[in-house]
Amino acid sequence: MAKLGYIQVTRRCNQQCIICSNPPTEKKLTLENAKQKIDEIKREGGDGVIITGGEPTLYAELPALIIYALKEGIFPRIITNGQKMADYKYAKSLQDAGLQHLHLSIYSCREKVQATISKNDDSLKNIVKALENLKKLKTIMVDINIAISRLNADHLSETTKWITENYPFVKHFVFNNLDPFMNRASKNPEVIPRLHDFELELYRCLKFLEKNGKTFRVERVPLCYLPEFEFSSTETRKIVKQEARTVYFLDEKGKTIQTKWESEKAQCCSDCYANDICTGIYGRGKYYSIKELSPIFMNKDAIINKIKNENRDIEN
Repeated sequence: MAKLGYIQVTRRCNQQCIICSNPPTEKKLTLENAKQKIDEIKREGGDGVIITGGEPTLYAELPALIIYALKEGIFPRIITNGQKMADYKYAKSLQDAGLQHLHLSIYSCREKVQATISKNDDSLKNIVKALENLKKLKTIMVDINIAISRLNADHLSETTKWITENYPFVKHFVFNNLDPFMNRASKNPEVIPRLHDFELELYRCLKFLEKNGKTFRVERVPLCYLPEFEFSSTETRKIVKQEARTVYFLDEKGKTIQTKWESEKAQCCSDCYANDICTGIYGRGKYYSIKELSPIFMNKDAIINKIKNENRDIEN
């Protein structure tokens, strides 16, 4: 089971996503500071690092940091919007540095929706180029991150099928419901979905992925909206495994260690059989209605056992 740290190496970005949780600034780490954080992850018993931003491919020292992490025995990944990965030579340079795993963020297979959310008319075209480059390179494992908003909630399964059918080398998907209190999302409340907006589409996605032998995780979605797939909740998995998450932010938050995962709950949650392994809902009362929640009555031990007994554990 991987113990990972997250490091923001830059807050610069080459897109202006209207749902961004970490809007761009000019802040960046020096390579020496980034190496020190790798060292700290190692001292604290970590074995992997997720390098993020902003957009980490805009960090000129990224190849050198990947090389250093590997030298120290810390397995590196990056989270990227794929725009710079559209350049084959650049993608190859990360492979040459030793990168073996990345998370590629995409909102929609519909060009207009992808452009609207990212404010980049060429966003989807560049993602396609990036995926084609990664297919050629072969050795870099690719996970797909899809942030759920009201703009893509009605066609999540369309995007999932498009990726799976055209890029079968992608094995893992992560779906992130928006945190309504995070930066640009809170300034654009019209993009925040109701749980009912994506309930059926998310189920279709997970059912399709399961049928096609893919793995998946879901963040910020209460278990009553994950029927049959409660085990895929990132927060529930961390509660069951008693895991923490360490993030090195490039703002006033600094180093943050998250050990508690519970958010807000409704009165009906007290009747739910899975209450103590579910985090509830973000933004209850302001962005989400109590009426959207309902108790589930399945044996929570079945959820716990499935999480603990999985052969392949993927951290997102």
